[in-house]
Amino acid sequence: MTIKRIKYVILALCLAIFAAAIIIFPERYVACCFEGFALWAECVLPSLFPFVVISLVFVKTGLADRASLPLKRATNALNLPQNAAVCFLLSVCSGYPAGSRLVAEFYEGGALTSEDCDKLAPLCSTSGPLFIIGSVGYKMFGDKLLGMKIFAAHALAVLVFSLIYCRFCKKTKYVPPKRVKSAGNILYDSFYGAVISVAVAGGFIAFFYVVAKLLQDFYVFLPLENFLKCFLDETAAKACCLGLAEVTTGCRCLAQSRTPLKGALAGFLITFGGISILMQQLGYLMKTGVKPAKFIFFKFVQAIICFLVLAVLQ
Repeated sequence: MTIKRIKYVILALCLAIFAAAIIIFPERYVACCFEGFALWAECVLPSLFPFVVISLVFVKTGLADRASLPLKRATNALNLPQNAAVCFLLSVCSGYPAGSRLVAEFYEGGALTSEDCDKLAPLCSTSGPLFIIGSVGYKMFGDKLLGMKIFAAHALAVLVFSLIYCRFCKKTKYVPPKRVKSAGNILYDSFYGAVISVAVAGGFIAFFYVVAKLLQDFYVFLPLENFLKCFLDETAAKACCLGLAEVTTGCRCLAQSRTPLKGALAGFLITFGGISILMQQLGYLMKTGVKPAKFIFFKFVQAIICFLVLAVLQ
């Protein structure tokens, strides 16, 4: 049996177990699915949708290309494609997975090559200020200042690591960017694309919210939880495990912890993204030739940097 077939067999078994658990315990997991959608509607939808619309309008009207022209020298000096600065700014304002979608939009329009996308994938993988400061800092932790610190450390970790990585990348041949625009009604296409993106994000959150609860109920997280309990309280250990599957759930659980490092741990989870956010981003990035294992490793390194920065600040 080939490795590919083994992967499909394992995936089929996991999905079968997941479906069986929902059928056997509907009172538990149907309610969890509803909770996941409620969490999305309360914490993610308001912070993501407006900025996704703005980002798509920028790209489809060609404003993003024009805005990148003054930054051409800076991006060339950093061994980045011309659209890099605009992609990063729109990503850091919008949040997951808007940055990855922008990279895919530019790639499909011919404005970026696969080599460019490899550089931009870790750079344009950020959460947004409304989610980190508003939803996590203010709503969950009750501390807006902490949210600002997490956002600053998160953006700094992503930017610094990505720039260092790009310096060691092979310098790609400059190709004049092509204008990426909509073939039809720009405003309609932008809203339609934003609605689809945000709805898909809600589906991912609800699905992996249920997955996180199921893994916790069947003690799959137990070995990792026991290890983390050597350094953290029980609530923080459980929150970190949940956050590795679905970050919003993990952050909300972390807010109830008493560990002094809960802000740094939230920064780690947000920067890494968890399975839910990683899968959302890879859904766009794999079309551009970005390698999943490499991208996930880069996100983990960024998360470690963010954790260390916040640990020092706290």
